[in-house]
Amino acid sequence: MGDGQYILLGVCILSCLTSIHGYFVAIDAHAEECFHDKVTSGTKMALTFEVAEGGFLDIDVKITGPDNKVIYAGERESNGKYTFPAHMDGQYRYCFSNKMSTMTPKVVMFSIDVGDSPKDTSMDTEEHHNKLEDMINQLATGLTAVKHEQEYMEVRERVHRSINDNTNSRVVLWSFFESLVLVAMTLGQVYYLKRFFEVRRVV
Repeated sequence: MGDGQYILLGVCILSCLTSIHGYFVAIDAHAEECFHDKVTSGTKMALTFEVAEGGFLDIDVKITGPDNKVIYAGERESNGKYTFPAHMDGQYRYCFSNKMSTMTPKVVMFSIDVGDSPKDTSMDTEEHHNKLEDMINQLATGLTAVKHEQEYMEVRERVHRSINDNTNSRVVLWSFFESLVLVAMTLGQVYYLKRFFEVRRVV
């Protein structure tokens, strides 16, 4: 394969990559955040999300179509991935709701993957079965999956580190409290014994 073919292959890979939108969003207590994507019927779509910070790391999720039909709804979820084909042309809405929280805001990391629109059936059969195109599409899908895994592993590592730090802080505070109680009990016993012998001496 010559240099020109490698360049052409790289251009094809970039052009065939699905549309990926990755976001971090902060959602206040009693609030809801929604996002939209306008696609054509038959387009494959995917929503991947994970709660990175806040409370019990849970959020309500809802996906609705242009006809207000609920495609997916989940309550108090920490993470997830939902894939579906667009059933009609129009805007699809993704909503994250923190209305069940009384005071704790949440930070959600999510990505919206929008695949290519369905191809025109009038295209030549030879183009449909082009092996090079199939290989490029497989490579693009693999790169997308690796990118998502790296992002979510980073978020999970940060969440777990935060949980460990909080646990360590509580252990240190509890140990400090136990030490104070032990010192107080020791001083109390010394004071009691001192007073007891002083009373005996007076008698």
